[in-house]
Amino acid sequence: MGTAQNMTLISLFVMVVHALGLLNAAHAVMNVRLSQSAIAWSISLITFPWISIPLYWVLGRSKFHGYTEAVQSAYEQYWQRVAAVSQDLQPYLASLPEPLAALQKSAEALAEIPFTSGNAATLLIDGKQTYAAMLQAIESAKDYILFQFYIINDDEIGQTFLQALVKQANQGVRVYVMYDEIGSRKITKAYLKTMQRNGIQATKFHSTKGRGNRFQFNFRNHRKILVIDGRTAFVGGFNIGDEYLGKDPKLGAWRDTHMQMQGAAVQCLQITFLKDWYWAMDDSPATNWSVMPDRQQNETIFVLPSAPAQPRETCTLFFNSVFNLARSRLWIASPYFVPDEPTLAALKMAALRGVDVRIILPNRPDHLIVYLCSFSYYNELKTAGIKLYRYKTGFMHQKVMLVDDAIAAVGTVNLDNRSFHLNFEVMAFVTAGQFIQQVETMLKTDLENARLVDYADYHKKSLGFRLAVHIARLMAPLQ
Repeated sequence: MGTAQNMTLISLFVMVVHALGLLNAAHAVMNVRLSQSAIAWSISLITFPWISIPLYWVLGRSKFHGYTEAVQSAYEQYWQRVAAVSQDLQPYLASLPEPLAALQKSAEALAEIPFTSGNAATLLIDGKQTYAAMLQAIESAKDYILFQFYIINDDEIGQTFLQALVKQANQGVRVYVMYDEIGSRKITKAYLKTMQRNGIQATKFHSTKGRGNRFQFNFRNHRKILVIDGRTAFVGGFNIGDEYLGKDPKLGAWRDTHMQMQGAAVQCLQITFLKDWYWAMDDSPATNWSVMPDRQQNETIFVLPSAPAQPRETCTLFFNSVFNLARSRLWIASPYFVPDEPTLAALKMAALRGVDVRIILPNRPDHLIVYLCSFSYYNELKTAGIKLYRYKTGFMHQKVMLVDDAIAAVGTVNLDNRSFHLNFEVMAFVTAGQFIQQVETMLKTDLENARLVDYADYHKKSLGFRLAVHIARLMAPLQ
């Protein structure tokens, strides 16, 4: 009798688990943004509910809850400051010529941030140059420093930045530090206590804050922002860690790109930081909003923040609009290539209409599954006429784009599902000017240090490798 009861309970438990799998599959179909992700989750939840249900509960959401409402609350609380910022930016609103005018209208509707003129943009190549420029800017701070990175490590360069921030804090400069709790999981208590002891306000982003995000571990704040006194700002691919100086023996030399800016665009990048800070701290530090324009370079810059909290697919919509503008050249450097279907289609259509589409990827992996997944796109890239390059001189981590002679972009967005749909990201787009020529020169050098992929080589790989590639592609919507 006892055995029969046990069997009945086990059967009942199995039925409940499978019923939960069906319910969660229905939830995925109704709520997951991407159709391929919804299909992947629903099949997994129905077929393997024992494994998929807990994974779905912690990884299944693609909508970040509460952030938009928090920002709206901040606007209401600081509406006088918001109005003053808008007024200060009015003289620097850019008016772009066709065909960029249509892009400008849609971009500003997506981001609620304008294209601004009166800017200076400086290209920073690799770690030594980038860190030197950042440290020099930190040393020049008189009022405040906004310091936000996905990864902050307690290593040699991490200590260098810590001491620079502590020095400024001890001289009366207000210092605000924000980091992603998953990306910066190696940051030590001693590191944070040193900040606290010296009056530095430091906080993690709190990606699991809020009822709807509590058990989710798939969201990241991947932004890298440094703002000095509202006068100078930095954005790009660099985090704070020794590996970005090529000191990781597994990856070797590190190829990355950052940019420094002055002018009205600094205020736009500053807005992005302050929104994140308000989410984390329910407060907004006093900042400088007066613009010091650079009329000599007078470059037009657009800052695009994107996030899973936004109601629209900002990254996908804007990037694809940019791809569709390309007429002669579309060069992209990214460490990862796992595009969603609309983005892949936009790239293929650009190549099919005669655009020189080149994509530069690393030749060695730092994330194996993502690296393997990139091989699964070879046939589609080949048939469209897209040229793929593998960077040979160390690990390439830069996120850079060049469109014709019209647009150059540097920032944090990778060409993958995670950046487009799950991460908080930010890119800076520069239109015309010497910055575009500098990016062109830089990418030509990168192409010289890369090998053009012969797509036929993939079919010479072992069956095991190709099987692993296809398994990785099946997991792409879940990454």
